Parts: sequence; structure tokens; C-alpha cells
Amino acid sequence: MNILSEVQSHFQGALPPRLGVALSGGGDSMALLHVLTQCFAGQNVEILAATVDHGLRADSAQEAQHVAGLATQLGVHHETLQWQGWRGDGNLQDQARRARYRLLTDWAKRRDIPILAAGHTADDQAETVLMRLARSAGVDGLAAMPVRRKVNDVTLLRPLLGVTRDQLRDYLRQNDLSWVEDPSNEDRRFERVRVRQAMETLQPLGLTVEALSAVAVNMSKAREVLDKQTYLAAQELARIEAGAVVLNREDLCTLPDEIIHRLLLRALQWVSGAVYPLRRRVMSDALNAVRTGGSLTLGGCRILCRAGQVWVCREYNAVRDKVSLPEELWDNRWQLTGAETAGVEVRALGKAGLLLCPNWRQTGCPGVVLEATPALWRKQELIAAPLAKMANGWSTKTAISGEEFHTSLLSH
Repeated sequence: MNILSEVQSHFQGALPPRLGVALSGGGDSMALLHVLTQCFAGQNVEILAATVDHGLRADSAQEAQHVAGLATQLGVHHETLQWQGWRGDGNLQDQARRARYRLLTDWAKRRDIPILAAGHTADDQAETVLMRLARSAGVDGLAAMPVRRKVNDVTLLRPLLGVTRDQLRDYLRQNDLSWVEDPSNEDRRFERVRVRQAMETLQPLGLTVEALSAVAVNMSKAREVLDKQTYLAAQELARIEAGAVVLNREDLCTLPDEIIHRLLLRALQWVSGAVYPLRRRVMSDALNAVRTGGSLTLGGCRILCRAGQVWVCREYNAVRDKVSLPEELWDNRWQLTGAETAGVEVRALGKAGLLLCPNWRQTGCPGVVLEATPALWRKQELIAAPLAKMANGWSTKTAISGEEFHTSLLSH
């Protein structure tokens, strides 16, 4: 394989003026950085690199300094980004991964870098497929990593997904390049390490890196079709009311289970603002509620079947303790504006507040939907609840539009 040609194939059309590289110092990212310097040699593309120092090992700062030196040898400007966010609880790898993307994309935006390249390989793709299989993943999970996606308004590009780790090691040796071996890559406490080691046993059975990567590509194609059908269904069946997604139940139930699943999954994620969608085994209860006309609480939301409609709305208990000042975002989506702001704060309307709104039934929304919407309070006095027909000079607007729900059905 010609690795330079493979990487160049991902840069069609106008070249970016600046290109960022997520540089861990490992073989994959070092090969990527060198390949990019060769691809764009003599062209008007500035390449910059950044390394995230998670600070989890005593020698991590020294390793980051060494990586900076490797980048400098290639004539690439380098920065080290510090993470100090782990408090010793929760899923370390998940938190570190989120922090890494946040730090890198923030760095990219500060430096006016539109594209951030990462060194994920076909091996990473194959390992991800196996990990998702162990969780009984559906099409989305098995589609694994896309070549391009938006993260924090920066395009994350993975141009090495068609290249194996062995091919990159050969490239490094041929070009006399050094790299840093991360000791955590041998730590069997981590799932990915165990899966990586298991790959050696699976290869004689035909479960090779290439075969599993092909599964990911095939599932990506299937996902595109399902996303399109889900989007078209939403255009016909869905509307937004008081921040809730409302679906016609009769028409919804005529759809295949997979399309209903995807509609409900994205609705729950959009309403709650969750970063990750709920697991498939949890979503089976949501599908059953729609089919039987029931209701349930799930992922900080409620699914209600009322008068021929399915409402996916915020759950009151998920927002009852959220407090903000007027004109600040409440629940990361609502903003209330009005003339008199002294001594008032934004809190959920709740049952008690709803009883103080005599015209709330004119909204056509179920009471439990409105209970989780924002209201203006002065201590225990209700000042306004615009979404419950008690505006009193106040108005609401959202940071996310209804159209964004529809577009979310086509993006990952």
C-alpha cells in the first residue's frame, strides 16, 4: 500500500490553510505526522501538532517533552496540553478520551485550525467492532469510527483507517523514525488491550483486522440508509412542542422497529442533551411503551402516550434542582428574557407552579411536559411561566432549534 496516496485521497478540493495533528508520540500518530509533512511539502499548508499530557504517570511530562522534540525534528510547531480533570472516580479511559478531544479541539479553534487529524488505524477500527460486538451493538455500534466527523465545531479526520498498524510500523522503520511506546498499551485492566491481545487468537478463524474493518465499512453504509429513512419519517411524523418531540403514534407504529428505535433514541438524546445515546437493551423498554401505549422514564426524559401522540419530554426530577439567572441558559437549552429581573431566578415549573397557571391546558401539552419547562420565580412566588400561558411580559427562546433535531438524525 502507498500510505502517502491513501492519506492524500482524503484531501480533495481546496487544501486547509492549517492542519492540526493529535500527536501522542506513539507509532500511529508519529507516522501520520511524517506522512502529512511529506504530502504537503512545498504547499501552502501549515502543519501544527499538539500532545495531551493527562498527568496520570510520573514520567508523562517528560514523555510529552520528548514528543515535542520529535515534532520539532520534522519542522512542526508543537504544543503540550495539560489535563487535570480526573478525581480518581468513574471510568478513567472514558473521561480521559473526552478530555483529550475537548483539549485538542479547543486548541484547534484557538489556532484557527479547521481540520484535526488523528492516527486511528484499521486495527483500532477492528478492535472497536469487537468491543461493540461484546455489548450486543446494533448497526450504529458496529459502524464504529467514521473517517470524518464534527467535534466541537472542528472536523476530526482519521485518514489512516484503511491502514494497518503493521504497515505503519514498516513505514516508520523505512524512514528511520522513532516513536514512544505507551506502557498502558500492555495493561490488561483496559478492555481495548485485552481485545487487542485476543485478535492474535481470532486471526486464524478469519477474524482479521481487514475483515473486521470491512464489517465497519458495511455497517456504515447500512447506517446511512437507516438514517435517511429515519429522517424522512421524522419529517412526516415529528414536531416540536415546548421543547418536547411529539410523534403521531398511529403512524409511528406502522414503521419497522428499527426506525422507531432510531427516532426515539435521537429524540431522547436531543431532549436530554446527552453526549452519548442510550444502550440498545435499555431502549427496548421505550419501544414497548410506544407499541402498548404506555409511558416510562428514561435517560432524564419521559415518554408519554397521550391522545394518539407520543411525547418525548424532559423529566421533572432531572431538572428540579437546576437554577439559573434570567438570560442565562437553563438546562443548557432555555433562555428567558423580560423587563424586571431583580430578585428572580429560573427554575422548573413543577406541579405546584402548574397549578398557578390557569390557562395551561390551552397549550395542548400534557401537564407533565410543562412541569419540566422553565419558569420565573421570586423565592416561592411564581412570576412567569411563558410556556404554560403565563407570560407576564416574559418570553422564552431555545439554544437549539427544532430543525437541529431533524438534522441530528443524519449526523453522528
